[in-house]
Amino acid sequence: MSLASVIHHHGVLAPAKPDRIFVSVPVIPPNLRVRGLTESRFSLVSAANIRLPPIACSRGTDQEDDVSSSSSSEKESRDLLPHKKEDLRDTLKDETYKTSFKTVALCVSAAVAFGIGIGLKDGVGKASEFFAGYLLEQSLSVDNLFVFVLVFKYFKVPLMYQNRVLTYGVAGAIIFRFTLILIGTATLQKFEAVNLLLAAVLLYSSFKLFSSEEDDTDLSDNFIVKTCQRFIPVTSTYDGNRFFTKHDGIWKATPLLLTVAVIELSDIAFAVDSIPAVFGVTRDPFIVLTSNLFAILGLRSLYTLISEGMDDLEYLQPSIAVVLGFIGCKMILDFFGFHVSTEASLGIVALSLSTGVLLSLTNKSGDS
Repeated sequence: MSLASVIHHHGVLAPAKPDRIFVSVPVIPPNLRVRGLTESRFSLVSAANIRLPPIACSRGTDQEDDVSSSSSSEKESRDLLPHKKEDLRDTLKDETYKTSFKTVALCVSAAVAFGIGIGLKDGVGKASEFFAGYLLEQSLSVDNLFVFVLVFKYFKVPLMYQNRVLTYGVAGAIIFRFTLILIGTATLQKFEAVNLLLAAVLLYSSFKLFSSEEDDTDLSDNFIVKTCQRFIPVTSTYDGNRFFTKHDGIWKATPLLLTVAVIELSDIAFAVDSIPAVFGVTRDPFIVLTSNLFAILGLRSLYTLISEGMDDLEYLQPSIAVVLGFIGCKMILDFFGFHVSTEASLGIVALSLSTGVLLSLTNKSGDS
């Protein structure tokens, strides 16, 4: 009996699954054994002239190839993940800068349009007062941002929470300045000699800016910071964007609330400088209020634009000191009857600030 007859006699079982086939091979007597039968399935197939689908182990090989391919893909994905994160971070940063730039440009355009409207309605003199006050308050607002940067660095405020703090800071600046404008207007109308007090405040601020050395990033000895830390129990870690959190069963403030408190008190300190300065340019409360509002509205977006490059504006503070000193002297001269025109004031303010910015950029280019 031939081997083909044995296979034909006993038959071939139907495959149990579409991708597998099992050949039922009976025990063959010793005299009919084929050499290498137990070693070669393909010998049986060839002898019987039967075509079989891929054997079960080939399916396993495909799976192993898939697993190997998947592992390689996962490895490549892990290798590319840091680059993707970096690209995403850069994209988000670019979008933030674009949005901030558009917001600042919109605020500046609105201020210019408002000033032109005042000029058309009330004359060039009032428009000059508005633009002088706006430039002055805008420069002082930028100086305020230097303090914001120091405060954020000192308290290690995560970038994602800084906008919330800035929102409260801007709102506080508007409230405090509006209050001081009302108080200042009422006081100046009744007590003309207050001009000398405001002039002294400006001259002292100018002297401090000129004589102070480079800003110390360590605010541990700052009066405002120490006062807030003394009266506000604070946890050592942040809890998301929350101002309060439960620590050991006790409600405590997070460092985010302490940061807001320091920013708000800094706003008050800066308002004491900025309001006398704008009163040195104009006594019209409407001009004083609107110039302050337009200068503050774009403050948060302006911070986003220049926070990284503030160290490069090393001559901005000296130029602000010149402006404050000039306004202080102007207020003293006005008290004794020597009037300095608003147009001249606007020219000196603009020249001083632009010179400080240009010198800073020139010095940066030289260092590069």
